[in-house]
Amino acid sequence: MSKDRLRFYLYATPALLAAALVVALIVPHDENTAQPARDFGGANAVVRNDLHGQNMAILPIPVAEVSRPLSGQAQLGEKIFHDPNLSADRQVSCASCHILAHGGDDGFKLSTGVGGAIGDVNAPTVFNSVYGFRQFWDGRAADLNEQVSGPLTNPVEMASSWDIAVLRIKENAAYVADFAREYKGEISARTISDALVRFESTLLTPNAPFDRHLNGDDSAINEDIREGYRRFTEYGCISCHQGINVGGNFFQKFGVVGDYFADRGNSTKADLGRFNVTGDEADRNVFKVPTLRNIAVTAPYFHDGSAETLDAAVTIMGRYQLGRDLSAEDRRYIIAFLESLTGEYRGERLQP
Repeated sequence: MSKDRLRFYLYATPALLAAALVVALIVPHDENTAQPARDFGGANAVVRNDLHGQNMAILPIPVAEVSRPLSGQAQLGEKIFHDPNLSADRQVSCASCHILAHGGDDGFKLSTGVGGAIGDVNAPTVFNSVYGFRQFWDGRAADLNEQVSGPLTNPVEMASSWDIAVLRIKENAAYVADFAREYKGEISARTISDALVRFESTLLTPNAPFDRHLNGDDSAINEDIREGYRRFTEYGCISCHQGINVGGNFFQKFGVVGDYFADRGNSTKADLGRFNVTGDEADRNVFKVPTLRNIAVTAPYFHDGSAETLDAAVTIMGRYQLGRDLSAEDRRYIIAFLESLTGEYRGERLQP
């Protein structure tokens, strides 16, 4: 067995196990926590086998998760999410890099922060991020509660601090009234964080065509999508991209079969991925597997934003993750399937 093929099996085996386990995982909703339901199973986990007889490891986003009105704390979090006043120069908000009217990202290779500073990784979509098992490309935050501090204090993003954020909130009479009502007047890093997390936890995008199919509407997808899903499964893409978020539930090396970074050139510290967090050589070039939900409207792709089109991204994934040169026909069908993962936010289909 070749060295590259051995590496493939070493990395793919945990992924395949995750695909088998995810369909059985149930995490109930707890009204007393900031994190919402992560309903990977139960009545909403419809596993169908009507696509060419294949059992399906992709689960629909429960519509019930977005049917209830926002709590007062989540509404407060929405205001803060869109408020640039918490950044050092009062110019950059969470929504600057995560545009909810589009794909939940900003559409740029790398994002621009305070003072025109350029970030070192592509901004991932914020939609459905609550379903991720970790946050950030390198997984340095365990959940959204830990994630919130990152952009606020990052010198190339908002370049601020919790002290500044608390002060700016206290300067705003409307915020003071909001916090009096929702948090008994406590304005602190804890309550600001909690409000943001409660809002971000509502950023779900159900009703993608493929979700509607999973929920029993066989007219929701066409034959191209069915064939694309068949190839997506048969070629092994499903080993890393499954579950309710079609990814986002474990780490994987970028370049399982072939050295993507050597071929791309101009390596950066960000390319080290998880290694920057753990210092473990086994984590070099390892990243959290991204969600494929809404992937058709969140170009460019990868942590480095190097793939400008979905066709380019699929080509690279085939080559460096599967050891396969995908034909134009393969890519067309797989892209048809990927496009069927575009969902709705507040009843409107997401746009690029």
